[in-house]
Amino acid sequence: MIFSSGILLVVGLSLPLMKVEKMIFWKNEYSVITGILGLMHDQEYFLAAILFFFSVVFPAIKLITLGILWQVKFDETKRRRILEWLGVLGKWSMLDVFVVAILIVAVKLGPLANVEPKIGVYVFSLAIAAAILTTMQVEKLAKRVIE
Repeated sequence: MIFSSGILLVVGLSLPLMKVEKMIFWKNEYSVITGILGLMHDQEYFLAAILFFFSVVFPAIKLITLGILWQVKFDETKRRRILEWLGVLGKWSMLDVFVVAILIVAVKLGPLANVEPKIGVYVFSLAIAAAILTTMQVEKLAKRVIE
């Protein structure tokens, strides 16, 4: 599950999230990665950093930590602390922020452009959901071992 979640994350980050069409003359597709690069190009460093951290770094660290937790034998106290830490981080899932961001862009561009969701939205959302489910499963199995 951890490996599958990681693959979904990488694919979801690189696939187009949306296609934006202004009038008839301009069309462009955006992925999370191209969105971050576009923000950097527009000198929106703070927004690019937030998007990069919550959409790329945070899910990757979470999956890497799950993989380590699964592969390495820890004592009960350390394993419990790691699980608690993952539980706290899980509450900061990017899925809801990501959906809100897409909606804001769609609303802001609504009268000026046609915004069409692409496969990347679904794959990225699936990757985040898979990571959440994977975390829950690892926590459940680890708690069984502890008890």
